[in-house]
Amino acid sequence: MQPKSPSILECPVGRAVETVGEWWSILILRDAFQGATKFDEFSQSLGIAPNILSRRLAHLTASGMFIRRRYHERPPRYEYVLTDKARDFFPVVAALLAFGNKHLAPKGESILLANRDDVRPLDPVVVDAASMRPITLANAVVVAGPRASRGLRARLASLKAMNPAVAPAGD
Repeated sequence: MQPKSPSILECPVGRAVETVGEWWSILILRDAFQGATKFDEFSQSLGIAPNILSRRLAHLTASGMFIRRRYHERPPRYEYVLTDKARDFFPVVAALLAFGNKHLAPKGESILLANRDDVRPLDPVVVDAASMRPITLANAVVVAGPRASRGLRARLASLKAMNPAVAPAGD
């Protein structure tokens, strides 16, 4: 069961997890970023049960990640087209790929992210748009935004009070 508490869903991370946090959803989006659009393409690539795939595609469509578009009249067939919202999720998948390659690939990298023009391997990092400096745990902190509720502000303040100087060793 997914959490529905206002304190979780007020957080952008909580809302993102509500939309795409189920692991099949992320894998469906991964395949869509590589060009898959049809039910059969997702099914074949993922080896996912049809009922689970149907539920995940319906959820991703209802969440605004896909637009369902008919491509064949008889029998009716639909494709799932990425929205701008879904395209904005691509850096998250790129970061997961980089993390998996760095920390979870026991025999080395099996999949790389590469530049479309010259197939040069890319190393995804999250950077601040203004300074172009990498964002790390050592130089970033979560603070309440202008629309944060009193409860969220209190929760963030209590987390900061518990550990005021969170920074990883060696970072």
